[in-house]
Amino acid sequence: MDNPSENGGTRDSRPPTDAPSTEAGSSAVSGLGGAALGARLPEGMRFGPLMAVLMLGVFLAILNQTLLNVAIPHMMNEFNVSADTIQWVMTAYMLVNGVLIPISAFLMETFGSKTLFVVAMAFFTVGSLICGVATDFPLMLTGRIVQAVGGGILMPLVMNIFLAIFPPEARGRAMGFLGLGMIFAPAVGPTLSGWVVQYYTWRLLFYGMVPLGILVILMGVVYLRDIPHKHRPPLDLYGVVMSILGFGALLYGFSEAGSGGWGQTQVIAGLSVGAIGVFLFVLRELSAAEPMLDFRIFRYDMFALSSLINAIITMALFAGMFLLPIYLQNLRGFTPLQAGLLLLPGALIMGVMSPVSGALFDRMGPRPLAGVGLIITAVTTFEFTKLTMQTSYNHILALYVIRSFGMSLLMMPIMTAGLNQLPMVKNSHGTALSNTVRQVAGAIGTAFLTTVFTTRNDFHLRMYLDPINRYDPFVQQSVQQMVGAASSAGLPPAQAQGLGALGLYGSVAQQAAVQGIDDAFWWATGLTVLGLLFSFFLRDVRRDRKGAARGPVLTDGALAQESPSGTDPSGTDPSGPAPGRPSHRGPEGPLQPEGGQA
Repeated sequence: MDNPSENGGTRDSRPPTDAPSTEAGSSAVSGLGGAALGARLPEGMRFGPLMAVLMLGVFLAILNQTLLNVAIPHMMNEFNVSADTIQWVMTAYMLVNGVLIPISAFLMETFGSKTLFVVAMAFFTVGSLICGVATDFPLMLTGRIVQAVGGGILMPLVMNIFLAIFPPEARGRAMGFLGLGMIFAPAVGPTLSGWVVQYYTWRLLFYGMVPLGILVILMGVVYLRDIPHKHRPPLDLYGVVMSILGFGALLYGFSEAGSGGWGQTQVIAGLSVGAIGVFLFVLRELSAAEPMLDFRIFRYDMFALSSLINAIITMALFAGMFLLPIYLQNLRGFTPLQAGLLLLPGALIMGVMSPVSGALFDRMGPRPLAGVGLIITAVTTFEFTKLTMQTSYNHILALYVIRSFGMSLLMMPIMTAGLNQLPMVKNSHGTALSNTVRQVAGAIGTAFLTTVFTTRNDFHLRMYLDPINRYDPFVQQSVQQMVGAASSAGLPPAQAQGLGALGLYGSVAQQAAVQGIDDAFWWATGLTVLGLLFSFFLRDVRRDRKGAARGPVLTDGALAQESPSGTDPSGTDPSGPAPGRPSHRGPEGPLQPEGGQA
């Protein structure tokens, strides 16, 4: 493979299935795993330790997001705060993540990947220590914010490193292995936290992160190298402010809408300010010579389509993540540990299948996997619309495992299909935008499904209570049966009457809540079917790239295929064909990616 910087901007036209380059500036890939995946590593970087440090860092960051749900009641009691107040340990983390992810592309291009990874893990580790030793709620909240600074950067950073070192034809397997760490964390999170909280203290959830975080920091210092490109773009202070204001307010508005309804003043204000801020941020970035977050990559048709499908899938995914724990714990009376154990096999299936689906993606492309996965997901999500108070534990377990299998065929392959279309210089923007879309979609999905659940719960409750208020004979007979049972237990008549009415109302409220959850799953089913329809338009952009240019040798500080401003390293404008590169024009003109078709 020819290095553009050494050959006047020309590029070798050999197909990308050739063996990895061993020219000067690039080391041989160490380890069978790296060679098998076609990894292109900077000099001095070894494949095995690289995978270990990146996957462990992502695992800790995602695990941290899934540990606290079970611990919230215990923290509320210890800090003596209300439920609304304690929820800020979750909301603050989500908000800081949401405002950092959009500017992560700028951070990745300004600082080296090694420095940024180590600093992010240091923030995460220090934040974990602060949370563990917190003696009051303000200190606890401070620790969560510090944690989120590191956690918000890690995911797009690690994805960008993977895109840089793995060629398109091997990214399915590579991203599948990354998905193993991403999915295994939420698989063990609820079960682990339920066990720790039940037998020890919630503080152990944070203390345990500290030595693991230090280990990852040391591994990063020793084994990581800077992955190109790093060119220190100018800081757009106005763009940073609009990004933080827009995405922060938007996520806050959706978060509050899910917990308190859409009519609240803070919800209306948050969504309004957020929409204006995001709109101004997008306008700013579209007009910038070097945008902090390049929204123009949505011109790449497969990237735009995969982002849309992933947003829809993420919203549907939250039906299982959010509604099932409510059903299992609040309505069926399972302990957090029991609920976590029920969800564990399905999550493990997703983790195990992630590398498998990545390998299948490399062979088959995205469309077959997306089609099969979305059909399985749609059918099993539909089956969750039939939940009752009598649905067996094993039936729920089987449905969740099958649904998780379907989901395992979707997430990373569809995202990888879109990122494969981007030139290397746009990888940081692609990973930042993909994670931003998922973050916003998750907030919207939670708020929307919560609204469906609560409104339909109220509707069904009114429908059940109406005949009670009109003294339906069947209802009165049921109350009298409960009164008789209470009286036979020795209760006075007045208490027996009250207990009978209370018991009937409790049963009615339970049934109304179950039907509200069923209705929310109906909407999740519809979202899944919508994603299935869009998946028919997916294509494998790697086939479009046959005969196209191959990426450069990765060396510390080397530029990627194009300069940050959209020109080639030689300085030629992309509107005309560069030496050794065919011209590909689409509906948006010469910005169409190499090999891409609109």
